[in-house]
Amino acid sequence: MISVETKISNKIFDNCLMNASGAKCMTFEDLSKLKNSESGTWITKSCTISSREGNPSPRYVDLKLGSINSMGLPNLGFQFYLDYVLEEHKLGNDHLFFSIAGLSLEENMEMLNKINSSDFQGWVELNLSCPNIQGKPQTGYDFERTEEVLNKIFSFYSKPLGVKLPPYFDMVHFEIVADILNQYPLQFVTCINSIGNALYIEDESVVIKPKNGFGGIGGAYIKPTALANVRMFYKLLRNDISIIGCGGVETGKDVFEHLLCGASMVQIGTQLMKEDISVFSRLLTELKTIMKAKNYKSLKDFKGKLKEL
Repeated sequence: MISVETKISNKIFDNCLMNASGAKCMTFEDLSKLKNSESGTWITKSCTISSREGNPSPRYVDLKLGSINSMGLPNLGFQFYLDYVLEEHKLGNDHLFFSIAGLSLEENMEMLNKINSSDFQGWVELNLSCPNIQGKPQTGYDFERTEEVLNKIFSFYSKPLGVKLPPYFDMVHFEIVADILNQYPLQFVTCINSIGNALYIEDESVVIKPKNGFGGIGGAYIKPTALANVRMFYKLLRNDISIIGCGGVETGKDVFEHLLCGASMVQIGTQLMKEDISVFSRLLTELKTIMKAKNYKSLKDFKGKLKEL
């Protein structure tokens, strides 16, 4: 019997798959479909205090090897998602992920204060890495600011929390960020958000409207970068900080490689947009086929055991 169970902190999940925040998780209908899918759990849309329309369209385009987007954090507002997760708690679903992405530190602190005083018992994913808000830099690339944000948050926040990170490309940056994150009681990090400010051209034109065509790139284009970030943070972070891999997952082999690099769970973004919730069932079948061929009975048989020359 092959098991794809996994664990973050002390919570066991039936399998290692979930959606990436931003992919088909904004409305109640979206979230209901995720709930009834084959995913191990699900996460809400990254939210701001007030609802947002986001950037003008076209703002998301599927590409042959992935996608490009500049969505601009469209969401239904913090209270909608808090009400949603609290209602799910009443139904016994205490393993949800709640994504927040305030437009300022003050906004994030306001949302976290409300979550901290609520009955929410799941995980918060604090988005430090949205590349598609015009005029707003990614917090995750400002190391002093990242430390300031975490200092202020953990001065009062006492519930399970993790951070969603941008992609890093320099070995020194991996070490600097890991040194910062290791100071705080984080339970997970999500690696990676889309690679920001890419440009895709078709028929002598950009393909999305915001930011003159610049947008976050996802899908197969970013898989090697995603795997590198998963691997480095798996090696550098404390053992009690789990890694959630995200980026370039199209097949069960991609899931397997994220786990091999050290991920405990794997998020699906671009491929979920392309394929809808049936993607989870397919990926699990393909993952189990790989595990069976390699005689692996559970994820712990190979998780983090990437061979090095």
